[in-house]
Amino acid sequence: MDGGHSHNFRDKLAAHFARAARSFAQWAGLQMATGDETPIPAAKDKSKKPKVIKLKHLKPTQIAVGMKQVELKQKRLKELGKDKDKDKLDEFILDRPIRVVLGPDGDAYVIDHHHLALALIREGHTTAPVLVEADYSHLPPADFWKKMEDMHYVYPYDADGIKRPVCCIPDKLTKMQDDPYRALAGFARNDGAFRKDWTPFAEFKWADYFRTLIPKELVEKHFDKALKKAVELARAPGASHLPGYIPPKKPPGMERK
Repeated sequence: MDGGHSHNFRDKLAAHFARAARSFAQWAGLQMATGDETPIPAAKDKSKKPKVIKLKHLKPTQIAVGMKQVELKQKRLKELGKDKDKDKLDEFILDRPIRVVLGPDGDAYVIDHHHLALALIREGHTTAPVLVEADYSHLPPADFWKKMEDMHYVYPYDADGIKRPVCCIPDKLTKMQDDPYRALAGFARNDGAFRKDWTPFAEFKWADYFRTLIPKELVEKHFDKALKKAVELARAPGASHLPGYIPPKKPPGMERK
């Protein structure tokens, strides 16, 4: 959040999750009352509580992001910041805690929401809520990165989709490279080209798919045209192996009877 914010962000964080806990309790009570034994969704798991951390302590676990996506999130943050209801900005950020792993020297390594974290920094925010997924702070650096790779928490591919040693991952979010194909994949998903999928680095896999089929010049100079092409390619049979793939609809009369 903005360092000059008039509210106490930690108090708002506590209040936010107190409301979430009450909603969860009501939901659980309804399940018991109706005898519904449907498993509790993962999103309802309240075992992990977000903490507030200074953004300067966040470090990336990937080399590149899609800067157009960062800019889109910056635009959203600006819009909410101008809203008469100042709580909307806080709620937007609180609903999207940054997932991190604790590493050597007390740093927190981002494993989800790199784009949002960078957008917050660019907009002058100094703190944000985080969810600590694992604590590997006791490991020496070499063992830490080995563990991160084993857990699929790191993606050391540069802006051209080429794998690099983990030492090439920048030490600051602001030093990440721009992979325009990663942005293309993100925008294509927003347009319904494929489903959100929790496979690690799913949108990077789509970025690499588009990288082989859409000229970089088109992506960089005519993004809207490249996006239209990406949406079309996402439904092609050649993309069927990718996470979140949506098969094309069969023409009328072709459905199985």
